[in-house]
Amino acid sequence: MTRLVAAVIAFMLLIVLLFRFVNPPTSAFMLAHQVEYPDQRLQQSWVALDEVSPWMPLAVMASEDQRFPEHWGVDFVAIRKALSEYSAGDGLRGASTITQQTAKNLFLWNGRSFIRKLIEAALALGMELLWPKERILEVYLNIAEFGPGIYGVEAASQAFFGRSARLLNDYQSALLAAVLPNPKVLDAGMPSAYVQQRVSWIRNQMPRLPQQIK
Repeated sequence: MTRLVAAVIAFMLLIVLLFRFVNPPTSAFMLAHQVEYPDQRLQQSWVALDEVSPWMPLAVMASEDQRFPEHWGVDFVAIRKALSEYSAGDGLRGASTITQQTAKNLFLWNGRSFIRKLIEAALALGMELLWPKERILEVYLNIAEFGPGIYGVEAASQAFFGRSARLLNDYQSALLAAVLPNPKVLDAGMPSAYVQQRVSWIRNQMPRLPQQIK
């Protein structure tokens, strides 16, 4: 089993290297969605990072991974904090980085098995080694699900606001980021009070983050 996992990881790292220079034509999550909902049209349109509003990367970092500029794919500080909070009686929250989410969405499947998390972590470390941070954000923003069958920030911006992703303002960017934890339930088109609360929190966090990602 260990050799099989190692072989799978090595093969995927070769694909990771390719995708540093070539835009992925699809993702594992998109393919799974098409299998599960064959009659639902999938919406996705690739857009370069420099054609996305600068508010959007800030919003997703504020929402999903505020230590993104600092870590190497797996945030051990966040993991220790989550485990400490769990030991203190709080619920066990996720500590996945944007890089881990990119690896999962691009190559893997939903689930909490140890093997899947191991592959995800290895791929995330490989991405951080082989890709610049800007490329990780670019791929993430183009394959993340923002609503049922709506993948990528350009498709989401068109679907919910009728405008290109380069024209998103800070509120719209925060609104899209707010639904990322559960885009099949949380709705950027008709935001609930909970989503609006998340939007306010995200907008308060955005000015505290670095404006440039290296």
